[in-house]
Amino acid sequence: MQILVALHSLNRFVLLILLLVVIVKSLIGWLNKSPFEKADDKLSLFLFISTHTQLLLGLILYFVSPIVIFSGASMKDSIARYWLVEHSTGMLIVIVLISLGRILSKKLTDGTAKHKRMFIYNIIALITTLVILAGSHRGFFTMSW
Repeated sequence: MQILVALHSLNRFVLLILLLVVIVKSLIGWLNKSPFEKADDKLSLFLFISTHTQLLLGLILYFVSPIVIFSGASMKDSIARYWLVEHSTGMLIVIVLISLGRILSKKLTDGTAKHKRMFIYNIIALITTLVILAGSHRGFFTMSW
């Protein structure tokens, strides 16, 4: 259990760093009307893989963690409700946004349009992530072991 929590916690930083890099590169590419290069695609792929790895770790933790309590009483407890509903729902939205950004940008042929699409979906994903993480009341840089 502790290994899963540590992996989930560490991968969060990998994911956030990749998300920031993709956002910055996409914004620069969009503003400079640059072609969407192989490096841009690789970064997007690594973000996609990291996101889905986080999903798998999160799903395992969701069903085995003692923090997630499946009961009606959980809705009355703000901490239990956060982990049962708010965190999981918010992060699923983030995963969908990152996935859509990659999938929909791959269908475009214009490099500037690809950068724009990547930027828009990923910046919304980052904002959503920060809002959801702020709801945990643990701080953004807290490590769970």
